[in-house]
Amino acid sequence: MPFSDCGYGYSVNVDVDDGVDDETYGRMFKPILQSCIDHYRPSAIVMQCGADSLANDRLGSFNLTLNGHGDCVQTVASYGLPTLFLGGGGYTPRNVSKCWTYETALLAGTQLSEEIPYNGFYEFFGPDYTLSVLPSNCQNMNTDRQIEDKVRMVTERLRSLPNAPGVAHGRTNLDAAPIAGKDMFSDSAVAEKRDEEADVAMD
Repeated sequence: MPFSDCGYGYSVNVDVDDGVDDETYGRMFKPILQSCIDHYRPSAIVMQCGADSLANDRLGSFNLTLNGHGDCVQTVASYGLPTLFLGGGGYTPRNVSKCWTYETALLAGTQLSEEIPYNGFYEFFGPDYTLSVLPSNCQNMNTDRQIEDKVRMVTERLRSLPNAPGVAHGRTNLDAAPIAGKDMFSDSAVAEKRDEEADVAMD
């Protein structure tokens, strides 16, 4: 079997609509992470802590604060597995600096002052000059139903995989494979899955 096929069907990619906030993101992230941990049984984790999901990013469209972003980091760390935490995207420089400083402190168990000390780049952190990243007033486009459906669909897909990828080296069954031409956890895929279940229920 070609090496490229060994992990077919095992990626979990979950699309999230604009304006997702701390509470909504946490309600997806934590149960999906738990399902992945339960199924894959990893011996180590690499987590990329991209700051473009923070509020007011120049390119991103999420609305997370450092509290919500950092809560995800702490959740991963709480499993006690060897973990490599990496930086990532982020297109509002002051938010990137705040994010990685805040989360490094979380992992080190260090309490930081909310006030940013004077430094050579102090003017970039105005007008508040604090460690906070405040949410914007953008609308959260993610509904409770969408969140529940996506968490349920990820859980069901993982259950359909026969083994953790390090155990079985064959292609997964067709039920576990992504819907052709679609992200398996996109809104359209979730809606299609819901329609299929409704048809079965009617039969």
